[in-house]
Amino acid sequence: MKKAIYKPFFIFGIIVFIIPLFVRSPYYLGVLVQAGIFSLIAMGLSLLMGYAGQISIGHAAFFGIGAYTSAILTGSYGWSPWTALFAGMVLAGAVAWIIGMPSLKLKGHYLAMATLGFGEIVHIFFVAQHDLTGGPSGYTAGIIPYINFIKWPVDTELKHFYFIWMFVLIVLLLNLHLIHSRVGRALRSIHVDEEASRAMGINTARYKVGIFVLSAIYASLAGSLYCHYILFVAPGPFGLIESVLLVTMVLIGGIGSIWGAITGATILTLLPEVLRVFQDYNILIYGSILMVIMLFLPGGLSSGIHRLFRKLGRILIKKVKAGG
Repeated sequence: MKKAIYKPFFIFGIIVFIIPLFVRSPYYLGVLVQAGIFSLIAMGLSLLMGYAGQISIGHAAFFGIGAYTSAILTGSYGWSPWTALFAGMVLAGAVAWIIGMPSLKLKGHYLAMATLGFGEIVHIFFVAQHDLTGGPSGYTAGIIPYINFIKWPVDTELKHFYFIWMFVLIVLLLNLHLIHSRVGRALRSIHVDEEASRAMGINTARYKVGIFVLSAIYASLAGSLYCHYILFVAPGPFGLIESVLLVTMVLIGGIGSIWGAITGATILTLLPEVLRVFQDYNILIYGSILMVIMLFLPGGLSSGIHRLFRKLGRILIKKVKAGG
């Protein structure tokens, strides 16, 4: 089992490491940095939706909690970015636990509406609290610093690329171990049949709340990294549209796959940039691509790619046997 986890992980790590050798443009490195930030949130949502069977249409709120916590604590109070990042994760986890305890007793559309309402409340808070957050214009009360890594300022696109994707790789490895553990098996059983899982002695409430808190912590981490990358925070990226986009990333990549979460986040971050050449038709093409994926690859891109490689492998084996 460990070999099955580590082999693709190390291959992916090597690919990430060599990408800057081929992508020299600071602009496109910046796009890949954003893809890494979204990948962190999407992996948390994948655990919540694909493994625990719960839905959240308000995860951009936790993304915003992390970003604003880092911005306010470093800009207004002079905290270290690392301390502020940790404080944001603790705050997001606490809020998720408070919200999750009653909300995760709901199911289906009711749970979706509860998380949507929570997300909108947090977004309105960011807009309305001018003294604390800066309101619609964004946080301007202090200077947000770059984060330092071992006394090394992360202040260029290349440095941010390696720094952000380092976190992606760490979270990916943690998640791969989680889903292949007893906890992962419990989450899958809850997804399949919650009542049967409860009858088998699984504390379904504890697992659901726990994974909701973990996904919120991932989103807060992404928000803090985003804050110290952009050096500015405004309410725009933390509203309903962003929450729906995050859910779409998970669905497009493959709802039951951690690898699919990274795939969906990367594709949906890069796709608008690729389609810019089509000018007025880019939105139409973008929507058409998403519709085709959802219609013909209901399991997401990761499932489709996996089936394609398996089919190619079978064809290759047949040709080798026929040639022999």
